[in-house]
Amino acid sequence: MTKDKAESPKKGGKMKKLLLLTLGSAVLIGAGAGAGIYMGGGFAAEASKPEDHYPKLVLRSERGDAEPASEGGKEEAPPKIGTVSVPNDRFKVDPRKYEITYIPVDQAFTTNLADGSGFLQVGISLATFYDGKLVANVRRQMVPIRSAVLMVLAEQDPALLSTSQGKQQLQRRLTGAINGVLREKEGFGGIDNVYFTSLVIQ
Repeated sequence: MTKDKAESPKKGGKMKKLLLLTLGSAVLIGAGAGAGIYMGGGFAAEASKPEDHYPKLVLRSERGDAEPASEGGKEEAPPKIGTVSVPNDRFKVDPRKYEITYIPVDQAFTTNLADGSGFLQVGISLATFYDGKLVANVRRQMVPIRSAVLMVLAEQDPALLSTSQGKQQLQRRLTGAINGVLREKEGFGGIDNVYFTSLVIQ
């Protein structure tokens, strides 16, 4: 009996040491994790919002002497860097406040007209107030963009295209089609308008 009584305090001491070591380890791990979260900017830094990845608006320079993107030059202008975040790509942009970029589409589009009376050939350039990220999106998705543009052009009535209202309506339809492709593929539209660089009906 005295032997059992002598052994039980030793067992109790070992259990206390083990418990203290386990608790100490848990406290150290918790402190390390807390320090990591604090140094990393807290939990909010982990959860990025979708708009953090959207292209940004480019503020117009106060002197208004920003270099326009070269259309026919050998050297391309460096991509613009935007600073103004937006909640979505349907944000109403004030054209007096932001810099516009024109994205020329190299090859013209040729398609048969809807009534089968001839064909339509159109050259276009895209306009955006967003930065180089949007330009990169357009270039990356040029194949589906070309397909969408050709489908819109193939539906056109030549009589309607002979009027300025018909051409403006086509501009709006092309803008919508291109933004639809960009929203589907990149999660963000951002094309403000489509401009004709050539338009031939034969």
